[in-house]
Amino acid sequence: MTNDIAPESPAPDAPSPVGEYIGDPALRAEWDRRYADRTQLWSGRPNGALVAEATGLTPGRVLDVGCGEGADAVWLARTGWDVTALEVSGVALERAAGHAHDAGLTVHWVHAALTEAALPPASFDLVSAQYPALLRTPGAAAERALLAAVAPGGVLLFVHHAGVDAKQAQENGFDPADYVWPSTVAELLDGDWEVEVDEQRPRVAPDGGAGAHHTDDLVLRVRRLR
Repeated sequence: MTNDIAPESPAPDAPSPVGEYIGDPALRAEWDRRYADRTQLWSGRPNGALVAEATGLTPGRVLDVGCGEGADAVWLARTGWDVTALEVSGVALERAAGHAHDAGLTVHWVHAALTEAALPPASFDLVSAQYPALLRTPGAAAERALLAAVAPGGVLLFVHHAGVDAKQAQENGFDPADYVWPSTVAELLDGDWEVEVDEQRPRVAPDGGAGAHHTDDLVLRVRRLR
């Protein structure tokens, strides 16, 4: 969940996007605590892999999964996309809505976990998941939810950090094996999908913000054929 916020504070009269939360309350509480601990968690600029991969696409409907404090959602809206932004943290959503309001942009906010959100199936021309913290399940619920949201002809762009040190992560209470990665999404692809990009590349990282120390990305871009 790495989309970023602008340095300025959101306008106090921004409409609140936080309604009834759909999902695990413990998950929401965990992410609310992370955001509440700092007035600005991310850098304030859109993720570089999203900018690189989406710039050549024709704007349509986009789902921003784990929108965080809203930098990706704001960038997408500015470039002509009809944005639906999903986030579990109400604290992050309040900030994101404030930045969109300040920019004079409309974003459809969804306060829910991905697997609980009941999103309209096959309805987004782009599904963007930038470094999402999606837990794996035996039935691959999160991976299937990502793929199910993509419209025929549309694209799923899944980006995550490369070179994660599993031992160090586990010492910090984070087991990479518990989370969805581009490879676990790719395992579910069948003949309805075309792989356009599946690679590791140097990360175009915004200055500052959490996660800035990661230097390489895993980038998976797949297109739904039918």
